[in-house]
Amino acid sequence: MATLDSKIPEGSVSEKWTHHKNKINLVNPANKRNIDVIVVGTGLAGGSAAATLAELGYNVKAFCFQDSPRRAHSIAAQGGINAAKNYQGDGDSTYRLFYDTVKGGDYRSREANVYRLAEVSANIIDQCVAQGVPFAREYGGLLDNRSFGGVLVSRTFYAKGQTGQQLLLGAYSAMNRQIGRGKIKMYNRHEMLDLVIVDGKARGIIARNLITGAIERHSAHAVVLGTGGYGNVFFLSTNAMGSNVTAAWKIHKKGAYFANPCYTQIHPTCIPVSGDHQSKLTLMSESLRNDGRIWVPAKLEDAKAIREGKLKPTDLKEEDRDYYLERRYPSFGNLVPRDVASRAAKERCDAGFGVNKTGEAVYLDFAAAIERYGKEQARVKHLDENDAKLVKKLGTEVVANKYGNLFQMYEKIVDQNPYETPMMIYPAVHYTMGGIWVDYNLMTTIEGCYAIGEANFSDHGANRLGASALMQGLADGYFVLPYTIGDYLSKDIRTGKISTDLPEFEAAEKNVRSQIEHLMNSKGSKTVDYFHKRLGKIMWDKVGMARNEKGLNEAITEIAALRDEFYKDVRVPGTENGLNQELEKALRVADFLELGELFAKDALHRNESCGGHFREEYQTEDGEALRDDENFAYVAAWEYKGKPSEAILHKEELQFDNVKLVTRSYK
Repeated sequence: MATLDSKIPEGSVSEKWTHHKNKINLVNPANKRNIDVIVVGTGLAGGSAAATLAELGYNVKAFCFQDSPRRAHSIAAQGGINAAKNYQGDGDSTYRLFYDTVKGGDYRSREANVYRLAEVSANIIDQCVAQGVPFAREYGGLLDNRSFGGVLVSRTFYAKGQTGQQLLLGAYSAMNRQIGRGKIKMYNRHEMLDLVIVDGKARGIIARNLITGAIERHSAHAVVLGTGGYGNVFFLSTNAMGSNVTAAWKIHKKGAYFANPCYTQIHPTCIPVSGDHQSKLTLMSESLRNDGRIWVPAKLEDAKAIREGKLKPTDLKEEDRDYYLERRYPSFGNLVPRDVASRAAKERCDAGFGVNKTGEAVYLDFAAAIERYGKEQARVKHLDENDAKLVKKLGTEVVANKYGNLFQMYEKIVDQNPYETPMMIYPAVHYTMGGIWVDYNLMTTIEGCYAIGEANFSDHGANRLGASALMQGLADGYFVLPYTIGDYLSKDIRTGKISTDLPEFEAAEKNVRSQIEHLMNSKGSKTVDYFHKRLGKIMWDKVGMARNEKGLNEAITEIAALRDEFYKDVRVPGTENGLNQELEKALRVADFLELGELFAKDALHRNESCGGHFREEYQTEDGEALRDDENFAYVAAWEYKGKPSEAILHKEELQFDNVKLVTRSYK
């Protein structure tokens, strides 16, 4: 086991990034024209990085497996993006955003990276406003803010419930400008299937053209991965169905350490599972917890009557409702962090208070918010605030203005009007805090290979605060990587073009073709989805919201056996020479079947509970996460050694010089 060098600069945390930028090497603009950079993934992280690198003068090759960068899963982000601008005058600051993020991650993140994230956050908003992103504004014309879980200030900038879409369109417009200039060469419908390393440095990728089936070689002086998270290892998640771990897993198998895979976020406000027919789950933005109150019936008999259809939630009086988050966490109430809210919902449902047919749902109720806003509007308009019908109408208009598209989406899926009856929600797999290990410069353990956004492990620790995913993706792409990658590329100004005829490219291509041929020739009897669903069930049952030693050991054994069965009995119809979406899925599920085992292994070795990693053996008397800072205050980075069971653990010890290690409390 080696101790990892995170290359954190010296000095106080508030000055590290400034001093680092002042000392790194730069590339002459004339020399940037001779340097190629591959960016895999064109969501917020990859798209902003590609646009910025091209603007600086580098030749960028951008790859996405979607029809267009506009289809990246970043588009699904709803609630907002954090930034420490303190527009509300409520006490926010760079330090407070830094502190909230470290605390929200249950003290398992790297201080230096988190402070840098908070420091550049304000620049992101200015950048996006300049691009024309239509952030919501308050009456005076300033950008509006709302609150998210785990904080006591309002720092989340938003565009209704479409923030991710609007930010992605901003990044995409910046990309399009560079595509038009010829500085970005766009490869839509291409999927990276291997990394090419020449003399110890990342020098290219092997990609499959998903339309023609052609296996292509692409070279560059550096490779950047902005390929998102791996939540679909659970099969059912809030991720787009195409989201996968393949690019990250391929570089892991080539030498990039995979860090903290067990840190996966369960989002508390998702539309509950309705049956075995589902292929994905739908997120209801955390922003809804600003105004929605979460509750279950206070009496078991009422919960049973609701499940049986004999009672409606609107029939229950206030005294017969248990607003359990407000009861358990009076300081933060419904705005506790996601991991805390998710476990609390599971606890109530496990105790028999669930409100849908399966018993796995709680209510998110807007009746109080509609009444509050309605009375406020009635007073503003000098109308009768005691007119219940008028108050409801006015309040509904305010709520619709803030969350209308989310309410519409819910009604289309569930066929219930959330203005009239409470939404039903339940936790589901959402974001992955784990990912490829990177140093302060965002470089992996492979020289010249970078990982940005959700693809890396950085910044969020064991739990991500809401509205911080968009912040990290854009911070990495617009304001961090363009500086740090130049320091590395400054050594390549005389290298010249990288040839794709090198033996390393030939070997990587041969490896890709071999795996495809193996899958196509399997001629088994089961579909790819059959194996993916079985993997997802193992993961959810034994490596999900709560984990224990017995279940994790069983999961490791079962996943390894399932992987063997997959290669023997999977059937991939069609041909590799052309469009074949079953082949695409098979290649991705093959990687999930390896990741799942490492995921469980990581959860098994971490004998503590922290953030999204909840081991049943390690909890306080009142059911909260019980950390072990003496033995586990480190990043667990795994080195690939042939198969997941043989992975070697490397540790990056976490130093806390600016935030005191204390037990997280939101009470």
